Amino acid sequence: MSVLLISLGVIVILLGLATLFLPIVPGIVIIYVGILLVAWADGFAKIGPVMLFALGVLMLVGTLADNVAGLFGARKGGASGWGVFGAGLGGLVGIAFGLPGVILGPAIGALAFEYVKNPDLKRASKAGLGGLLGFFLAVLAKYVFGLTMVGLAALAYFF
Repeated sequence: MSVLLISLGVIVILLGLATLFLPIVPGIVIIYVGILLVAWADGFAKIGPVMLFALGVLMLVGTLADNVAGLFGARKGGASGWGVFGAGLGGLVGIAFGLPGVILGPAIGALAFEYVKNPDLKRASKAGLGGLLGFFLAVLAKYVFGLTMVGLAALAYFF
């Protein structure tokens, strides 16, 4: 049973790592579930409650960072509330258009909503660029938190 749980846990962790670049998919949460399975396999002897709590905090902070990074990028690009709303809406609508939509959706949404509010193409373009940079910031944050979680779990398990 423990070999099966460890194998399943490792597969779930790898699945979580593979989905970190996708918006909406909670790759960090999937990684945490995989770590829980590995910890459960040995009765929480190597990865105990304190480590699981610390990894849970990292998971929550990483998820929060992922959800606000695109909006933060639009705001830092000079977007008003309209542009920030557009970045969020663009991110959601972009999912329907696959990977290009996921990447460009926040930028297009921020640009469009900012332009509707104030027809200044230069300012709207800066807001759109901020939305795009926010998307990449979100992906970076997810990878940093996800890899940190895997690294800490590996250290706890093997050392």
